[in-house]
Amino acid sequence: MQARQGRRIGIWGGAAFALVAALPLSFAPASAEPRIIPSKKAPLAVETVASGLNHPWSVEVLPDGSYLVSEKGGALRRVQSGKVSTPISGVPDVATNGQGGLLDIALARDFETSRILFLTYSARGDGGTGTAVARARLSEDATRLEDTTRIFQMNRLTTRGQHFGARIAIAGDGSLFFGIGDRGEGERAQDPRDHAGAILHINPDGTPHADNPFLGSSDGLAEIWSKGHRNPQGIAIDPRDGTLLTAEHGARGGDEINNPRPGHNYGWPRISYGRHYSGAEFELGSTSKGYEPPLYYWDPSIAPGAIAVYRGAMFPEWDGNLIVAALAYQLVARLERDENGAILSEERMFDGEFGRIRDIVVAPDGALLLLTDEDDGALLRVSRAAATD
Repeated sequence: MQARQGRRIGIWGGAAFALVAALPLSFAPASAEPRIIPSKKAPLAVETVASGLNHPWSVEVLPDGSYLVSEKGGALRRVQSGKVSTPISGVPDVATNGQGGLLDIALARDFETSRILFLTYSARGDGGTGTAVARARLSEDATRLEDTTRIFQMNRLTTRGQHFGARIAIAGDGSLFFGIGDRGEGERAQDPRDHAGAILHINPDGTPHADNPFLGSSDGLAEIWSKGHRNPQGIAIDPRDGTLLTAEHGARGGDEINNPRPGHNYGWPRISYGRHYSGAEFELGSTSKGYEPPLYYWDPSIAPGAIAVYRGAMFPEWDGNLIVAALAYQLVARLERDENGAILSEERMFDGEFGRIRDIVVAPDGALLLLTDEDDGALLRVSRAAATD
C-alpha cells in the first residue's frame, strides 16, 4: 500500500484542472503577518488561510490549490483565496447527532480525472444513527456533488451520539480504510459481527476488500480489518512503506497510536492504559495475551483528532515523523520514529495557541494544514519560517 502524505493518495501527476469558484460566503484573507512560533527542529510560520468555518472536521487540497472543507453541521465548502463558498449541493442527508455529522473527506486516487471523492457521515436508520460512507463526483465548477451514492453503512445503529470514528485512508489500490468507534457501547468492540469498534476495509464500490480476514468466513463481518478499537478518529498510511496507523481516543487516559493488522484485536474495553471514566481499572489491566499493545499511548489523554505521516519536502528533519492533532490539549504532537517504526520521542507544538485542533494534513508542498474545531473555526497553514540572524 502507498499513500500521499498523511492519510490520502497523491493525485498531482499532471497539469491541474481549473475549477470555477463558488459564490463567496465570507472573506478571510491569509494573515499578512504570519505568527512565528519556535519548535525543536525548525521555526514555524502559521498563517490563517480562512476563518468563519463552523466546526470544520476535514480538509482536502484540490489540484488547483483550493481546499474542500467539511463542517460537522452538514455543509461542504470550497475555500479559495480566503473566500469560503456557499454550501456545495448534493451532500447526503446527515444526522447531526452528538459527535455525529458530516465528517471526513477523501479524494480518490484518480480524482484529477474522475473527480470522485468519498465522505463519511452519521446517517439515520432503524434504531438510531451510525457511520456511513458515500461516494460522489465533484462538478466541474465545484458547486455540487453529482451521483452521490451511499456505499456503506454500519450494521447496528444506536441512539447514542458518540464515537463515530470516520477518518478515511486511501490505499495504493484505491481501497478505503476507515474506523468506527464503539458508539459508546464498549463490548461491541469485541464482537466480530458488529462494525462498531473496528477498522474497516472496503473497495471504492463498497464491497469488502479481498484481503480482509473474515471474507468468506462466518466468524466475522467481511468488511472488518481489525477489532478492539474505542474511537479511531485518526488514520493514515505511510507513503514510504504502506504501514497503516491510527490515532484513537481513550477514556481517562489511554489515547493510542496503533498499527492495525488484519484479524488482530487491540483490546478495548478489556485492556487500556488509564482508567474508565468511573475511575475503575480495566478488566485485564494495560496488557494481556491475545490483545495487541499500542505503539504509543498518552496518559492523561490529549484527545487525538487526526494523524498524518510526514514525508514532505518542507521539513526534511521531520521525515517519517507522526503528526497528531489534539483536541483536549489544543496542540500538535510530533512523534519521532526510528528506522523500524518505534516511537522514540514527542514534541508538543502550539500548546493552547489556536484552540482545539481537529484535522491535520500534509499539503503537496510539505506545509501542514490544520483545522480548528470552533464555532468560528479556521483553516491554518504551517510552513517553515524564514531564517533570522
